[in-house]
Amino acid sequence: MSFDAYNDFDTVPKSVVVDDGTFDWEDDKQLCIPLCDTIIYELHVRAFTRDKSSGVKHPGTFKALIEKIPYLKELGVTTVELLPVHVFNEHENTKINPVTGERLVNFFGYSTLAFFAPEDLYSESQNGLDAVNEFKEMVKAFHKAGLEIILDVVYNHTGEGSENGPTVSFRGLDNSVYYMLDHGRYYKNYSGCGNTLNCNHPVVKRLIIDSLRYWVVDMHVDGFRFDLAAILGRDSNGQWLPDYSVLAEISEDPILSNTKIIAESWDAAGLYTVGKFPEGWAEWNGKFRDDLRSFVKSDPGKTGSLARRICGSIDLFSDKNKNPFNSINIVTTHDGFTLNDVVSYNNKHNEQNAEDNKDGDNCNFSWNCGVEGDTDDTGILTLRERQMRNIFTLLMLSQGTPMILSGDEFKFSKLGNNNPYCHDNHFNWIDWSLLEKNRDFFEFCRSMIEFRKKHPVLRQKEFILMKEYYERLDKGGEDENLSDDVKTEMQLILNDEIRKNRSRGIRWHGIEPENPDWNDDSHSIAFTLFGKEYGDTDIYVAINSFWEDLEFRLPEIQKRKSWHLSVDTSEGKIYDPGKEPAVDGIYKVKSRSIIVCINSITKPG
Repeated sequence: MSFDAYNDFDTVPKSVVVDDGTFDWEDDKQLCIPLCDTIIYELHVRAFTRDKSSGVKHPGTFKALIEKIPYLKELGVTTVELLPVHVFNEHENTKINPVTGERLVNFFGYSTLAFFAPEDLYSESQNGLDAVNEFKEMVKAFHKAGLEIILDVVYNHTGEGSENGPTVSFRGLDNSVYYMLDHGRYYKNYSGCGNTLNCNHPVVKRLIIDSLRYWVVDMHVDGFRFDLAAILGRDSNGQWLPDYSVLAEISEDPILSNTKIIAESWDAAGLYTVGKFPEGWAEWNGKFRDDLRSFVKSDPGKTGSLARRICGSIDLFSDKNKNPFNSINIVTTHDGFTLNDVVSYNNKHNEQNAEDNKDGDNCNFSWNCGVEGDTDDTGILTLRERQMRNIFTLLMLSQGTPMILSGDEFKFSKLGNNNPYCHDNHFNWIDWSLLEKNRDFFEFCRSMIEFRKKHPVLRQKEFILMKEYYERLDKGGEDENLSDDVKTEMQLILNDEIRKNRSRGIRWHGIEPENPDWNDDSHSIAFTLFGKEYGDTDIYVAINSFWEDLEFRLPEIQKRKSWHLSVDTSEGKIYDPGKEPAVDGIYKVKSRSIIVCINSITKPG
């Protein structure tokens, strides 16, 4: 690397050692909510309250999040995941918005400069020491309200860019230690951000572990989500060796192992390792997102895939002593479309990112329901809201740990931009006026969260079907010599095998009980979850992604019990406990909708 004699002392970021040991935590401690009972809510500190519609005193700050605690409690989430709060340079982006002429920024913050300091932009005074204290006040307030705080952390690369980027700290300390190099000069770029941190060098391992411990011990956070975490499992040559990496050390650490540790199980160089992280790790489940979206928009051949995701993705998480809750079930995140945009756009619209619409994922498994973007067509708007209810309902009914993107619960849109990392404006600022405008949808989401929390059979700690069931199902589906009738018969036989363990099982149905249709042209599936072992009711779910109404015959249940309707997404109806109407035998499930029934004891008669 060439030497530059330019004196940048006046502009380079400075660091200060502070004494923050006088903060009064008032016996605060981490909440340790079990993953199986966790509902994660992902938000950006500034974006969540920056818009004037938020009604807070200190918009865009840690203090403002405290003001929003009552809202988060009303919604029912348990754990808030903050997009990066480590210090970063918001002005590193030099591009210009081609539509407005405005300078773009690094808004999301996935470009860390200091792993031990909170971003001062998120403090009221924009002062570093105030940021430390205000962050602590926020954590303490959240814990008092019974809410956890986990951080989205970026240890896969730093904010120093490629070999042509600025020298801020690590490059100047020891370039060959902190970064993966090619021919001693050029950076390996597994992160897609110009450089890759050499995470498994002993010095860098120590940095990562010490940083994580600081945020747990000194700042009292409840856990972490690791951006592009597959990189942390690569050795200096780029080979994937998770059990001999910092990933294993994190999960075995006496302090960190008692927190939530969640991986984004892939990187920008094509390494995809969902389900392959060491024991103790939970992982974002991208296949859950893709399969669920694909089924809801009526793609063919997705019935079996949806069944796997509903059951906790045992096909992905059966190794490494994993459980259903190790699957972090995502349908929307900061990367990609919002829930509203999933049903409003077929294509991404990132033109204002100044990258010729080449950035962001091209494959979104989305469907605009007939018109691209905004429309006044009431029929399309009605269908879009029904599709959003379907997606949210399946998220809450599936085994695993659900995650919600902030604003989805009242239909916030980013106007089809699926990578708005560079916008400090309406693309990211949550519009709180939508909460009242779309109050009915908010109430539906709130009630579905409450329904999940009420029913432990939806939050099981063990897989409800054996791995062998799915292996045999796959084998039958892949055999091209078998007719559709034979394949269907195989599914019936396999379905019959789990009847002996019905107290801990799941039974699959089609429009007729015991007769699921796994063929490629199937767009419907139903199932019964048996709740006795969990002190719960049985739950029957019928899912219709077909474009016509279907009549489902509900399975028979024990004498003196009957099915009662709890949820019907066709109209967004969720009945209050004890007021669910009885369902007698057959129920017409409207096109592209879901019903949920529970069993209850009927009156003696």
